[in-house]
Amino acid sequence: MESILIVNADVVGDGEIGNDDVYIKNGRIDQIGPDLASRAADHVIDAQGKSLLPGLIDDQVHFREPGLTHKGDLTSESRAAVAGGITSYMEMPNTQPPTTTAVRLEDKFQSAAGRSYANYSFYLGATNDNLREIKALDPLKACGVKVFMGSSTGDLLVDDKDALDNIFSESPVIVATHCEDDTLIDANAKRCREKFGDDVPMSEHPRIRSAEACFRSTRVAVDLARRNGTRLHILHLSTARELSLLSDLPLDEKKITSEACVHHLFFDETAYAAKGTRIKCNPAIKSTSDRLALLQAVSDGRIDVIATDHAPHTIEEKRKSYFQAPAGLPLVQHALVCLLEHYHDGRMSLPLIAEKTAHAPARLFQLKDRGYIREGYWADLTLVDTHQPCRVDDEPVFARCGWTPFEGLTFRSTVDTTIVSGTLAYRNGRFGSPPAGMRLGFDRR
Repeated sequence: MESILIVNADVVGDGEIGNDDVYIKNGRIDQIGPDLASRAADHVIDAQGKSLLPGLIDDQVHFREPGLTHKGDLTSESRAAVAGGITSYMEMPNTQPPTTTAVRLEDKFQSAAGRSYANYSFYLGATNDNLREIKALDPLKACGVKVFMGSSTGDLLVDDKDALDNIFSESPVIVATHCEDDTLIDANAKRCREKFGDDVPMSEHPRIRSAEACFRSTRVAVDLARRNGTRLHILHLSTARELSLLSDLPLDEKKITSEACVHHLFFDETAYAAKGTRIKCNPAIKSTSDRLALLQAVSDGRIDVIATDHAPHTIEEKRKSYFQAPAGLPLVQHALVCLLEHYHDGRMSLPLIAEKTAHAPARLFQLKDRGYIREGYWADLTLVDTHQPCRVDDEPVFARCGWTPFEGLTFRSTVDTTIVSGTLAYRNGRFGSPPAGMRLGFDRR
């Protein structure tokens, strides 16, 4: 591996910002400190005026391989991810076929090897009848078990009460949940059809997939976890009401943790008029008050992780009418610069962003030597320029779908360089070759 020397960086991590040099050798951070300029390196990066963050660890993406590769695949979407400062991802099981067996899970790992620009792991999908696969899962081989407690996309809804109870009691790894109550959603959709026919306006989406539907399902998941002592991670919170179910204890003292996604922190229902189905996602983007409550919960510790739920669809699919347009947004390329808008607005500090996007997911999933800028750790780093704006329309979109919900916006920061496992994965608009992503390892003793 080539060596890299980063000089004059504002190094962000462990709750602090300090001006230091960082020397990278054999894929890892070899030395951090002042005056390292004398060390010989294959690449020298002058980071004067820029901030060096631990690379983002995205605990929820849908990269569409296998079976849906007209939307994206492990190479195209991980390429977009490193352009956005994401150095590791955990990918979801609702592919075709779904990742519900150990054989299919290992097939995904084999597919990613040598093709992924970012480090990777994959979830095993839960079903009503694959408890044997879940119980046999080696905790060192996958990031977690994904349970769809509401049907979003695909055929992975787990709606049998006994099956849910068994999954929560027997899973040897983190149980990550999508929580929405389908019975209530179906009733809301029926009322909307009676009122509007098939031409339902997008403004009805947060009323069909309502706050109450989220709360009911999240409450069930929390109750199951408490009863069974489950290590539960609740994905993509979207409502203020769900926050009442969560604790503000330090992350390392929790058995029930939660995630917010960048789009729920950025958009609210006022954006449906302009964005339409381009911001249709499940759970729905909801009210301004919900968005502000989520932002507050990130700061006060009730929300532990920020991720993307990157879920690309073709623009032709998204242009369909309300019930036919699929849910999901392509987000990885602009996730960090979108999140940095909250830094510019004074809502989040850079150390808080590092905590929620790298430190916390690394600890939560017990990743081995990832998520921090520390000597001896893998060099997964993102260099950002918070003084250099980027207009979204002036950049190529690297996700295969070729579009972004941020069209027309100018962000106040730019991703300059992304380093993955000690390799230059992205710098000044160019990608490293070959892809350098590695299989994520876990320290789960």
